[in-house]
Amino acid sequence: MSYVPPIDEKQLVKDLQNPRTAKEGFDSLMRTYGEQIYWQIRKMVLNHDDANDLLQNCFLKAWNNLHNFRGDAKLSTWLYKIAVNETINFLNKERNRNNVSADGDDSFLLNSLEADEYFNGDDVQKKLQEAILTLPEKQRLVFNMRYYDEMKYEDMSEVLGTSVGALKASYHHAVKKVTQYLEKEEI
Repeated sequence: MSYVPPIDEKQLVKDLQNPRTAKEGFDSLMRTYGEQIYWQIRKMVLNHDDANDLLQNCFLKAWNNLHNFRGDAKLSTWLYKIAVNETINFLNKERNRNNVSADGDDSFLLNSLEADEYFNGDDVQKKLQEAILTLPEKQRLVFNMRYYDEMKYEDMSEVLGTSVGALKASYHHAVKKVTQYLEKEEI
């Protein structure tokens, strides 16, 4: 993940809620958090085009719902929540389209990854993605947030609405499953 410059979120929220500065504030919001949110989505859907579409949906929802932002959570947490919800909705639609049960694995996404011209990973990276796709959706979210983004459990708790203890257990189980999968594949 790339470096995100420090931002005064309180001032940004004021700018976003002021009709005269809302557009400039929103531009700042997208520049500040766009890449982070893109990669969070991309790790779940794997395909660049799908991730890009979902990112646009996420920012559209944020723009249309700025008046609902109360400032109880950080702006970045609010955006992550929107992105997670958009991604889950997308994955549910894809599961329906591919006749996959909600609790089945999402290995159907590998076809999308293999066809994605922006994927430049090697066989090891592909196997890791296969292993991650065998995880239940919530474990996959937790694994990606912790492993790739090094997100603190407290921040994950705010985004996912789950206790820190449950998130730690979920991550532990996810790591164990990924390790077992890779050992079985002899990676």
